[in-house]
Amino acid sequence: MKRQWWQKEVVYQIYPKSFKDSNHDGIGDIQGIISKLNYLQELGVTMLWICPIFQSPMDDNGYDISDYFSLAPEFGTMDDLKQLIDEAKIKGIKIILDLVINHTSDEHPWFQEALKNPNSKYHDFYIFKQGTQIPNNWRSVFGTSVWEKIKGRDEYYLHCFGKKQPDLNWENPEVRKTLYEMVNQWLDFGIAGFRVDAITFIKKDQSYQSRKSDGVDHLVKCTKTCRNQPGIDKFLKELKENTFETHHCVTVAEAPGVQYDELDDFIGDQGYFSMIFDFKHADLDVASGSEWFKRVDWTIKDLNTRIMTSQLAIQKVGWAANFIENHDQPRATTKYLKTFAEHKDAVKMMGAMYFFLRGTPFIYQGQELGMINATRNSIEEFNDISSVDQYHRSIQEGCTQQEALHYINLRSRDNTRTPFPWNDEIYGGFSDQTPWLAMNDSYTRINVEAQQYDKESVLSFYKDMITLRQHSKYQECLIYGDIEPIKSHEKVIAYKRTSNYECIHCYFNFSDEVISQTCTSNIKTVVLNNLKHAEYKEHTIILQPFQALLIEVE
Repeated sequence: MKRQWWQKEVVYQIYPKSFKDSNHDGIGDIQGIISKLNYLQELGVTMLWICPIFQSPMDDNGYDISDYFSLAPEFGTMDDLKQLIDEAKIKGIKIILDLVINHTSDEHPWFQEALKNPNSKYHDFYIFKQGTQIPNNWRSVFGTSVWEKIKGRDEYYLHCFGKKQPDLNWENPEVRKTLYEMVNQWLDFGIAGFRVDAITFIKKDQSYQSRKSDGVDHLVKCTKTCRNQPGIDKFLKELKENTFETHHCVTVAEAPGVQYDELDDFIGDQGYFSMIFDFKHADLDVASGSEWFKRVDWTIKDLNTRIMTSQLAIQKVGWAANFIENHDQPRATTKYLKTFAEHKDAVKMMGAMYFFLRGTPFIYQGQELGMINATRNSIEEFNDISSVDQYHRSIQEGCTQQEALHYINLRSRDNTRTPFPWNDEIYGGFSDQTPWLAMNDSYTRINVEAQQYDKESVLSFYKDMITLRQHSKYQECLIYGDIEPIKSHEKVIAYKRTSNYECIHCYFNFSDEVISQTCTSNIKTVVLNNLKHAEYKEHTIILQPFQALLIEVE
């Protein structure tokens, strides 16, 4: 594919509510991010993805926007955001924002006007159905029906996510035109692009008919009727042509439901977006991303298969956005390493495994420290709307309260939303006031201050990986090189990156055992090693427990 500027980026995702509080209210803010730009520059990242900072009642922590052109006052002002963009630019760091255009908040003036005046044009900005009965049996992503009755009227509105997140009616050309104007206004403001939220939900099955239920609630997942539906291509092509294409910007699609044979439409040379997240490896521990209580046993071989299948499919047509953590996922340490979640070598090994895949690496705040999940003892301790819904649905589906709480602790989005630990002082240096969400108890031992000057720390290893990818003689191979899986032991993930000038074999031992791995090429030199020593002879590599080894071969 044609080379693009965004392929060389290393993206750091910031959950602003939890990154750094500058004004003593227990909530992170834009000035807090500005105060930590030196940290981010020293880490080596080149782009920040800032989760929603727009005006919002925060029912879904900012993914319920009530004004696309104003910032939530707890985060700061437009002047603060402009300052962040300008100061980050001086440090070689670009800014992208979340673009949430499948739905708004029910407190958005458009929706409020639609409720007040059913004859206004804004009534057709959303999806309403008349009647005394719920229109169909579709279940929202956050549980319960997608339909919410309007008080005092025989009318319902549709929400694929929370009840306070009514879906926009993309069938209405004026809705689309209005959204495009908003997108262009933000691009003109100086941001480098967008992470595009839940974009495959903008097209609904226009029959609005009930489907066969898939739960004891007699409802059916709306992903079957409201996600990646036929005809979505018209909307996505028009969105690109009217916004992204007129700016030299980057777009990262959160596009669940896209099949591999559809990738060319989404990220090919004429695709709607620059790159795409693939969630198949992220959801290998559950039957589906919206049913946490249906746990699935998995192996490293399963993880390997999912990652490599994805990499090869994306390589055929475009570019990947590679991740192991984000604001909607638990901590990767706990999830993938299980009992070895705090084993420093294992954490480094796992980080290297995903970081050197083909595509742009995304690092979620705290991942570079090896943060782990937090355990909560009652459902009242959770903030995440999805966690609460999953808890009650788990019990409805036959789980005990204890089982339900266990499943929610494993998958809760609150796991990655706990305040960032800068030091081991009270509230971890995040704030001097009680934070909006309780600290993870691990902050006293897993924090920036404890790792910043330790050359053996996880943080230092992430800095080394970024330097190797961005600035070493191997950057051509590690950024643009092709990827191909290497046949390996069932507890080893292995692949090779190849350019015109280099070939690097990459081995990652996910076990606490010593494993022999055959290397079919002549070994030249070790490129990266998370341990002190590398053992190899002729065509055999001896991988120590949790060793990550990148080797240049002839």
